[in-house]
Amino acid sequence: MSTTSTAPDQEPRPPDGKAAPPAGLRRVFATVLGGLLAAGASLAAPAGPAEPLLGRSSRRWVRLVPYVIALGFVASLIPVTTQVLSNDYGVPGGLAGALAVAQAAPLMLAVSRPLLAWGIVIVADIVGAIVIQASASHHAAPWTPMVIVGYLALCFVLSLREGRRTVLGVWLVTVASGLVLDMFRPSDSQATSVLMIVLSGGVLLFGALLRERGEAQRRLVEQETINEAERSRRTLLEERARIARELHDVVAHHMSVITVQADSAPYRLQGLTPEACEEFGSIAAGARESLAEMRRLLAVLRSEDATGGERAPQPGLGRLQQLVEATVRGGVPAELSMPELALVGELTDVPPAVDLSAYRIVQEALANVVRHAPGARTQISVSKDEDALLVIVVNGPAGERTSPVETTGTGHGLIGMHERVRLVGGTLDVGPLPGGGFRVAARLPLAESDSPSS
Repeated sequence: MSTTSTAPDQEPRPPDGKAAPPAGLRRVFATVLGGLLAAGASLAAPAGPAEPLLGRSSRRWVRLVPYVIALGFVASLIPVTTQVLSNDYGVPGGLAGALAVAQAAPLMLAVSRPLLAWGIVIVADIVGAIVIQASASHHAAPWTPMVIVGYLALCFVLSLREGRRTVLGVWLVTVASGLVLDMFRPSDSQATSVLMIVLSGGVLLFGALLRERGEAQRRLVEQETINEAERSRRTLLEERARIARELHDVVAHHMSVITVQADSAPYRLQGLTPEACEEFGSIAAGARESLAEMRRLLAVLRSEDATGGERAPQPGLGRLQQLVEATVRGGVPAELSMPELALVGELTDVPPAVDLSAYRIVQEALANVVRHAPGARTQISVSKDEDALLVIVVNGPAGERTSPVETTGTGHGLIGMHERVRLVGGTLDVGPLPGGGFRVAARLPLAESDSPSS
């Protein structure tokens, strides 16, 4: 009995017994196939008339293919056309060379400017047809075979770039020029006018259909993009509506209960001191203000364009004093300094977006002091320079706590500050102080900003 062994370095064979192609050849084939598919995709989605053919392809070598093909046409047509015009039609060598260059060289221009290239070529072809009419006996007239080949290639490129009217106009000019020149063609020459009319019409029609298909695909992709954006917008609106319902049903309800309880406490509870009654009044005022802010937030969440809440009055620098007083009642010794903005006229010079952002920054900074450094002495400074509003909030180390305060947070407050400052084109500097405490400094440009800030 004999056994057959396979060499360890022998490549495995497929089941049919034929050797598999080398890996290098497979890679080359895959690269070429990928390039052809990319070129087909670019042809199926043609660009504008001024954009090079295949100019939108992601592969650089694919973008160079039209130029290489055009160069190949030019390099082959010029010598052949010169030889045919000189030998078969008796055109002098210099004139034959000039006509060959004029008829073939514009094909390089066709890659990016096909209509201009066509204008040059049709004039050169007509001039060449007139020149050869007298000596076209027993030869093709009025169009030579080289003229037909170059013209058809140019028509294909042009039909991929131009609209229906332009393509139709090009074909009508081709028909008219061929019929007129055919009237002066020698009777024993080979007529090529009908051939040129039929072939150019077919090529133009094929290219136009390819372009129309690409345009339809592009419009379909654009519509899909619009639909996807609309679906995302609808999802966002539904989520915002859900959040608004939860805020209204839960948070707003509890704030309303707090307001009612605080307002009615002096009447329900006997023996309250004046300080206690004042404290309940402060709680009720804060709850009512929170409810007003909640309503503005709900208006924003329920509006489809996220700007509905902007129509409601927004807090600004004019209400900073009330904000500071409420913070003082909460146990934080805070002082506000805004001498340059003491006059009402100064406040009106501040753009609404900057006005609101400054208020929100101070509000969040004071809220952070209440949460993380209760009892810390805090200085708030708001001033103006030539082109910006300066907002500085500095607090010292935390004082002795009289009651437990929740000090954990999500960090969303600082993120919100940064976002508000960014939307108005300003800068924000936040960080701890060496001796303890914290500093928030914002510089908000007074120039109007188109970005929303609420």
